[in-house]
This record gives sequence, structure tokens and C-alpha cells, in this order.
Amino acid sequence: MSDEPIELRMSNGRMAFGEVPEQIDELLQEAVKARDVPDACEALLWEAHRAGPRVLPVFYALYKFYFNRKKLSEAERVARIGLDAAALQGGFSADWSQLSAGSTDWTAAGPARFFLFTMKALAFIELRRHNRDKALAILAKMAEIDPADQVGYGTISALARGLDSGLDSGMEGEGGAA
Repeated sequence: MSDEPIELRMSNGRMAFGEVPEQIDELLQEAVKARDVPDACEALLWEAHRAGPRVLPVFYALYKFYFNRKKLSEAERVARIGLDAAALQGGFSADWSQLSAGSTDWTAAGPARFFLFTMKALAFIELRRHNRDKALAILAKMAEIDPADQVGYGTISALARGLDSGLDSGMEGEGGAA
């Protein structure tokens, strides 16, 4: 894991995906402090999940943790569970391939924004796994449902389109999933 902390807050100090209860925020902050001890960090993140199984930022912290540890299968699994949770909270389908611009208000903060952000993470995970076609399919759906590119998927899309070979050379500096 890099020396960068798990970043859950936006620059204005608000949570990027909704409010986080204080006890969960404390666990997440402990996980950040324990990032140099991966087993302890992971245990704290899962403790935060058990304390708040519907708190979307916990899924983000978990898939980011796994991505940074190069555990891409685990990162994908947690991201997909997070998509399910966000879809349930937002009242739209968890199957991203079935979504349209009218499925929900994609400009709203909360579950819809988290869903878009996590789709972007899945696209990046697929690129790291050398599944360019899967990544491009996710990114094409994102362009359809979020033409304003609220979560910055355009950067991942440009990277995917520009790849001929050597995924690792251009992706190490991207800072992880999403």
C-alpha cells in the first residue's frame, strides 16, 4: 500500500458518498493509521463494514485497500457488493449493463454517485487484469448514463483507448482504483 492515506473526504470536508456515522468514521481513521500493518488495516475495515453494512464509503475503503495491495479479485468482489448496496439504496438496478440515463438522477450525491465512482473503479480493475474489452464496455455505459463525466471516468477511458501493450508501465502512477 502506498504512503498515501485512504482518502474518504472531499476537499470541502464532507463525505464523498454521504454521511458516515461517528463510530464507523473512527474505525476508518484507525484503519488509515494501521495502513503499514495490512492485516490490522484489513481487520479494521471489515469491522467498520460489520458496524455499518450499508455505509457506502466503507466499500470504497475496502476495494481501495485491496486494489492497492494488488488483490484485484478481492477488490472486484467488494466493488460489486458495493454496487449492489448502492443500487438497493438508490432504487435502481445493480446490473450496470441494464442502466440508462433515466434509471436515476445520476447527478445526485449518495448512492448514484457512489455507483458511478465504483463503475469507474471496476473499469480500472479490468484494465489492470488486462481485460481491456470489459473495461471499455463499462466505460461506454458510463458515457451513456453520465455524459457529463462527473466522476472522471474520461481519464480511465483515454487510458484504455490508448493501450497497445504494457499495462503496468502507464498505470502505476494512477493512484489505484478510481
